[in-house]
Amino acid sequence: MGIVRQFLVLFVGCVSLAGYNYYRSLTVPLPIPEFTVDQYWGPGDGSKYREDTTIRSFTILYNSTVIDKLHKKLTDLPHITAPLEGAGAFEYGFNGHRLREVLHYWRTVYLPKWTTEREPYLNQFPQFITQIQGLDIHYIHVRPDFGASGGLKKTVVPLLLLHGWPGSVREFYDIIPRLIAPSQDRDFVFEVIVPSLPGFGWSQGSAKVGLGPRKMAIIMRNLMARIGHERYYVHGGDWGTLIGDLMGTFFPESVIGVHLSGCGVAGTLATWKTLIASLAPSFFVAEPRHIPYYFPLTAYFKDAILEGGYAHLQATKPDTIGAALVGAPVGLAAYILEKFSTQTNRAFRSLPDGGLERAFTMDALLDNVMVYYLTDSIATSQRLYAEAFSVREMFSGELGKIPNRVPAACAKFRHDVLHTIDWALKDHFVNLVQSNHFDEGGHFSVMELPEVVYGDLVTFATKVSSISREG
Repeated sequence: MGIVRQFLVLFVGCVSLAGYNYYRSLTVPLPIPEFTVDQYWGPGDGSKYREDTTIRSFTILYNSTVIDKLHKKLTDLPHITAPLEGAGAFEYGFNGHRLREVLHYWRTVYLPKWTTEREPYLNQFPQFITQIQGLDIHYIHVRPDFGASGGLKKTVVPLLLLHGWPGSVREFYDIIPRLIAPSQDRDFVFEVIVPSLPGFGWSQGSAKVGLGPRKMAIIMRNLMARIGHERYYVHGGDWGTLIGDLMGTFFPESVIGVHLSGCGVAGTLATWKTLIASLAPSFFVAEPRHIPYYFPLTAYFKDAILEGGYAHLQATKPDTIGAALVGAPVGLAAYILEKFSTQTNRAFRSLPDGGLERAFTMDALLDNVMVYYLTDSIATSQRLYAEAFSVREMFSGELGKIPNRVPAACAKFRHDVLHTIDWALKDHFVNLVQSNHFDEGGHFSVMELPEVVYGDLVTFATKVSSISREG
């Protein structure tokens, strides 16, 4: 018995030590990695590259030939397959009947007012292009409107707004006027910078393999430096959430704080914590009404299977699907607008119209589609998935184990595609000062609910400003 007892003691000790070491391996933070801040992404070897640091004014302008060609394509439509009898409206993808309605509106209502209304609308804010690391980067830059403030003078705070896929700078058009307007209830006002991510819209795509979220964070930091900003806030959604998080993680000396929607943490510890919390959600989610944001996990996995096919396709064969969609307005509209339906609210799958105009105007949706159509950027935008989920990127160190030490806020909209409990978030976002739940809204929250996002962002910036003064 003595030998058995000694063996059991030794076994328990070894298991305990292994468990402790495993726990330490999960919880010991990693340092900020070393990286090159001037990596060249343009064509050729870059040996003769000399960066053009000038900032050039840019105007969205397409001649009648381009618009007439699009009109012809929308007139000479291919056969659009009718939905199956008895099938849910959007359960097999974009409903054929609804697609015909969208295309008819695009051709007969939207395009006739392109020159007089939609193009001027997209040009309402100053836009620029500058060269960063071999790529022409497009961005909107709007300074505060003190002329309409009645003489109010405020501290001007730069704010970088980052979109994702299949969004664009168009997502932010309704929030920009709110952000730049001085208000009597706060002592600061924002100066807004809204770039098109590399490969999106009017920003040039990479000619090299490897331009994933980490590298894009560096380009965005270099863009802000080019404009002249040493300290600024970052807001992001979708890929903008990850890139904004990376900017705060890698460049805490530059980022005042990050305000993110759809916050998540990629890492083993966050996964374990989420699984543990799923067994007894009420111990980990303060308000019972917020539990459905996170649990049951089976609902999340079901949605991932039902709605995640596009991500797998773009992570493996972006150029194939890109070739099918470029210059093809029918396919492009169906492919993009389906995401604005199902990722805004899963219940929209059962609606004949996809719920699109319950959350957005058709003009706003088509503005965004036009960005992809006019710039032929669908393939280059989709490559971000392939880069982000590449073996090279996935095994270059758990980002969740590198602490983001800048003040952070997470805006959680009920119908967004991803939510992470604060217990899991705080291992990475070690200075999480705000985490708010909103019963309405989905993945494209800033375009759907600009006033709500604006209020949450201002509340966050006010808190950070107050903390800074007290410190």
